[in-house]
Amino acid sequence: MTIVMGIDGGGSAVRVVVCDSDLTVLGQSQGPTANPSLVGYETAAQAIRAAMRGALAQAGLDAGRIAAVGIGVAGAAGVAFKAWLREAIRAVTPQALPALSADYEIALVGAHGRRCGVLVLAGTGSLSYGVNAAGDAMLAGGWGYLLGDEGSGYWLGREGMRAAIHALEGRGPDTSLREVLFTALGLESPRDLIPRLYGSQTAVREIAALAPVVMGQARGGDPVAAAIVTQAAEALAGAASAVIRRLHMESAPIAFAGGLLSAPTPLREKLCAVMGIPCPPESRYPPVIGAAILALDAIKAGRSAGQPRG
Repeated sequence: MTIVMGIDGGGSAVRVVVCDSDLTVLGQSQGPTANPSLVGYETAAQAIRAAMRGALAQAGLDAGRIAAVGIGVAGAAGVAFKAWLREAIRAVTPQALPALSADYEIALVGAHGRRCGVLVLAGTGSLSYGVNAAGDAMLAGGWGYLLGDEGSGYWLGREGMRAAIHALEGRGPDTSLREVLFTALGLESPRDLIPRLYGSQTAVREIAALAPVVMGQARGGDPVAAAIVTQAAEALAGAASAVIRRLHMESAPIAFAGGLLSAPTPLREKLCAVMGIPCPPESRYPPVIGAAILALDAIKAGRSAGQPRG
């Protein structure tokens, strides 16, 4: 029986599954974030390895039984990080075939059940990613809060705060965001926002955490908040359109991922409307299973090329 491991290092936690070729989960584990951009490479590697050992222990299996390991980690999508990813898993499963990827790719594979289709992701950050039938891939977005992330949780929170500040100073239309956002941050004075955010290591997450507040005011009928949500949806739809156009995938299946699109939200509703999707798409599997599917694909590719497994 072929046994593989899938690792999802995206978001605020690392998740690991051990499963067979039918994707039956034999063991699983979860640990703190493995995003090296947030916690550093050594701490991230330790989190990955601890979760791997936990999943193996629950499955009651020795590491030598793992034929391949699929892994996708947030903040480690570039070529320069692949050596680090390989070493992170080799310490636990030295004989397993590595299938190295990014968190958005395992989300796409999990959502569609295979490495083909289009993904629109909106969480703290945002992006769209697609893979066509020929295996060609295209990524739009994912540049981080300084250069992009339009339509993300950070973007929604930042635009909401801008609207609140402009309303406070009389430079923009009045909005309920003026009161609720400053209250949500627990500020005694609006100007306390400056020392609270500038130079803070948690500023991005604090601003992104305001996204539900902005969407709540949009649902409540505030026109300024509603306009921000509409702009966010149009930005996400634009990224998806760029991917679809570049890959010639006009009839491609579309999946949603990320905290702002995985549950019913005003942003998800508006994105469906902008993209002409009648109802929100449901993911077939979670990203961690997508990583396991990539591990199984790596084994098949090795066999077809005449290479030994593991």
